[in-house]
Amino acid sequence: MARNLARKLIESHLVEGEPVAGGEIALRVDQTLTQDATGTLVMQELEALALETAHTEVSVQYVDHNLLQADERNAEDHTFLRSAATRYGLWFSKPGNGVSHPTHMQRFGKPGKTLAGSDSHTCAAGSLGMLAIGVGGLEVAMAIAGQPLYLRMPEIMGIRLTGSLPDWVSAKDVILEVLRRHGVKGGVNRILEYHGPGLDSLTAMDRHVIANMGAELGATTTVFPADDAVRDFLRSEGREDDFEEWLADPDAEYDHTDEIDLSSLEPLIAKPSSPGNVVPVREVAGESVAQVVIGSSANPGLRDFAVVAAMVRDRQTSDSVSFDVNPSSREIFEDLTRIGATFELIKSGARIHQAGCMGCIGMGQAPAAGHNSLRTFPRNFPGRSGTQEDRVWLCSPETAAAAALTGVITDPRDLAERLDMASPELNLPEQASVNTSMLVAPVDPDEAKKQPLERGPNISQLPESEELPDKMDLPVLLKMGDDISTDEISPAGAQALPYRSNIPKLAEFTFRGVDKEYPQRARDTGPHAVVAGDNYGQGSSREHAAITPMYLGLAVVIARSYARIHWQNLANFGVLALEFVEPGDLDKIDAGDVLRLDGLRDALQSSGELPVSNTTKDEQYSLRHRLSARQVEAVLAGGRIPLLAKS
Repeated sequence: MARNLARKLIESHLVEGEPVAGGEIALRVDQTLTQDATGTLVMQELEALALETAHTEVSVQYVDHNLLQADERNAEDHTFLRSAATRYGLWFSKPGNGVSHPTHMQRFGKPGKTLAGSDSHTCAAGSLGMLAIGVGGLEVAMAIAGQPLYLRMPEIMGIRLTGSLPDWVSAKDVILEVLRRHGVKGGVNRILEYHGPGLDSLTAMDRHVIANMGAELGATTTVFPADDAVRDFLRSEGREDDFEEWLADPDAEYDHTDEIDLSSLEPLIAKPSSPGNVVPVREVAGESVAQVVIGSSANPGLRDFAVVAAMVRDRQTSDSVSFDVNPSSREIFEDLTRIGATFELIKSGARIHQAGCMGCIGMGQAPAAGHNSLRTFPRNFPGRSGTQEDRVWLCSPETAAAAALTGVITDPRDLAERLDMASPELNLPEQASVNTSMLVAPVDPDEAKKQPLERGPNISQLPESEELPDKMDLPVLLKMGDDISTDEISPAGAQALPYRSNIPKLAEFTFRGVDKEYPQRARDTGPHAVVAGDNYGQGSSREHAAITPMYLGLAVVIARSYARIHWQNLANFGVLALEFVEPGDLDKIDAGDVLRLDGLRDALQSSGELPVSNTTKDEQYSLRHRLSARQVEAVLAGGRIPLLAKS
């Protein structure tokens, strides 16, 4: 059988299992990526594992999320991460060096390698022909320690691209079209593999845009071939020697297929408050806009900033719009300045911020409540911006720039016609301004052992968990609907993020977007359950969304279905994730009902189904789990770390 690229990458790193869809497999991990919002827990997990030194080819700790230092907490975390990177043999990317994904692509990404990252947008590295998978922090810690990455073998969806993009349409519109067609659950337990003649017109950084937002479909990852576009990118970064061709076989077969004619696409936009809520820009044109933000890992390339600069050149942005620019890496900021585009942005009224995630994670640039904010970002979940009553839209740089100039949502084609503006022809440098001065290399292992971990008072110990009881009577504290995101479970933003390494304090924010009283009610109740609809836990890979509810007594989640990373994180920390056999049974349960699970330990080990009794209503429902035997063992022990402690 002719093999697709994803299967080739998987089979070249397979160490356990058979690559049959639905079965558990284990993959050798070549590289890891951590960032500061998740990295402090990863480093504490390495400490709990008593690691001597990293066993991967490359592991990098980035500081790109918690960059606003309103008090000492974020600075303390950065100091801790620097000391831990030194101690365990990791590279360290200093604050302000850039967002992890484009920076890793520029400096470390290699075709044919595997990358496990404690960030859901790790999949962006699939743009280079890598198998790059976002996972929870504990998975990354285990990979750094030399253990394989376990996951459910996904199906492969082949997306054939033909044609080329018309003027005023760019890579962001491609992935928004995929989201328009398939929604935020369309990639669950799938790898999205792009192929076809349309690839010839997409640069490696264009592909990064598309691969990055595969996470918004719930995909395991996204892969592109390592072809001439990848060779050109690595050459521009002074790393052509790292190129290796990785292609699908001619006539490769796929489990699912789709086809997109790039020439037929138009400017698209995702309405509040879901990346899957996609419509043509012209359908919502005229809506007032108060803020425009350019940047993030979803539009990180020099081209994405330069096209905005070209559109606003010699023009002033609307006096009703806050026009914010977040460079995605220091290297790209240097090149933007070198070609004169930084000056054009400033002259037009732009506020230039430091290189990092910034507003994408709610770390600054929070919009006014109820006012429209257009962003070239990957996510617009409710409250993720830092404003609870936000109205965030996701769009391309061209659409964002058009809104910045007019003060209303505007199709850039209409703006071009109105102003007699030609589609920008960008003359970008062939060679990037490579600058590695803010990357700190690992030291000699003997020297590394002398490095103490510099732990500030805001860094707590990992919470302890207990073995799963055989019988539980659990009050249902929350009943939720579909697509509950990890932002709603454990929020981003400048208020919560500084406590990422302080679990007791961070727990006070748990489910704040669903029920502000949950933390206190959970403490008063003790062990409890929550129930939810489809795609529970979509979005970020942050394992805090499993840890803080567990710390507050969450023992069981029952949902119609789960997002991949959060489902694994729950198992890692001893929270039992169950599913309704009959989806309609969710409607029969109310908050406040008491659910009884009996004979739980034997049931988990002997079958995939188990009954639950609603003692409040005298009803029974059938539940199932999809845990592997390895995961069941971890849940029974109270999580993977307690299990490892016993071995």
